[in-house]
Amino acid sequence: QGQLVESGGGSVQAGGSLKLSCIISRYPFSMTWMAWFRQAPGEEREGVASIQRKGGSTYYADSVKGRFTISQDAAKNTVYLQMNSLKPEDTAMYYCASRAGAVSSGESLNMMSYSEWGQGTQVTVSS
Repeated sequence: QGQLVESGGGSVQAGGSLKLSCIISRYPFSMTWMAWFRQAPGEEREGVASIQRKGGSTYYADSVKGRFTISQDAAKNTVYLQMNSLKPEDTAMYYCASRAGAVSSGESLNMMSYSEWGQGTQVTVSS
């Protein structure tokens, strides 16, 4: 099982940008899917973006399409989430997640599909 470490959160004004990073520090080659989730206070954790590590196919929640981009640097065992045009409703704790084995693209934004989670990094967007 891998271990995930997120970084890059912070506070930004609406319209600004942030880039989150997630390093897979253990057994990176066994992870087939990586994803970013977020959870606002009192809300359920929701999938934001996912990436299939082999091939690089990406999937996004409708709420972030066109604004967020998930990418990876295989050599660094790192996955990124570039967040542009941030809105106050993007405020949440953001979590990196990974899994081994296959999953359908439709399930790649379902938190139940993931077995490994990072500790989270806070993103706050002010109006």
